[in-house]
Amino acid sequence: MLSGLLIVLLPLIIGYLFRVQHAGVMGLINHGVNASIYVILLLMGIGLAGLDNLSSQLSHMGGQALLILVVTSLCNLVALLWLSRRMPLKTNPHLAIPGAPTSKLAAMAGSLKLVGAVVLGVALGLLAANRLGAGLFSTAEQLAQWVLYVLLALIGCQLRNSGMPLRQILLNRLGLAIATVLAASSLFGGLIVAPLLGLQWNEGLAMASGFGWYSLSGILIGDQLGPVMGGVAFFNDLARELTAFVLIPLAIRHYAPLAIGYGGATSMDFALPVIQQHGGVACVPVAIVSGFILSLLSPPLILFLLSL
Repeated sequence: MLSGLLIVLLPLIIGYLFRVQHAGVMGLINHGVNASIYVILLLMGIGLAGLDNLSSQLSHMGGQALLILVVTSLCNLVALLWLSRRMPLKTNPHLAIPGAPTSKLAAMAGSLKLVGAVVLGVALGLLAANRLGAGLFSTAEQLAQWVLYVLLALIGCQLRNSGMPLRQILLNRLGLAIATVLAASSLFGGLIVAPLLGLQWNEGLAMASGFGWYSLSGILIGDQLGPVMGGVAFFNDLARELTAFVLIPLAIRHYAPLAIGYGGATSMDFALPVIQQHGGVACVPVAIVSGFILSLLSPPLILFLLSL
């Protein structure tokens, strides 16, 4: 199992070693990440189409994802509420960054596009299964694994060239604290939910380690535990992000660390426009640091836990 972990982690490490200074090359890498995610989710949908009793399986997946979401969210909210009282952050929504995208519907559109890729994959799998047979699903699984290696290498390169120096991360105490509390409370929730879902303890921890990064957690877990559990992880973390879009405007003025932390890894990208709009510029560096740490932690943590 550890050898499998190293094989999957190796592309991430190799990508992190490359420093890119040309903006055009970095743009290609960013486009490559987005394209790889859509391809893998499409292939994951094709894999789901090969399941017996697909409709009942999807219903079962939704129930499992909802249970994980409820348990981990409760753990997160209690822990982040405590942190908000210990380390409050003053917000000023009137100091939002000029020109920053602020539409929650626009942010949600990106999430819904990824759901659409999975749905399209299921539809294509059902249509092509009669002509190509069961070999279609095994081929899709193998292809998804190779695209995953490319994706991890590109993500490693993205993280290295994100403009977030280690010194800046270590000096932002609140961002570090939010990431630590969110990660610890999520893992605690994973331990609680594991027996409820009939999972091993390490599998429950892995399911809770996506920290809202739905486009990657579903891929990594699906590669190790199969398309059903990959789908559960995907829908759990997707539901977390959609919940964050509703929670952030309601909580950020009085409990900024809670609002930022609940966004998880997406606080540095998808949820950042909403944080900017409702919390102002004071929240931006904290959200970026917190989201960056969780993004850096999530892939190796999931892979390590599944290797145990």
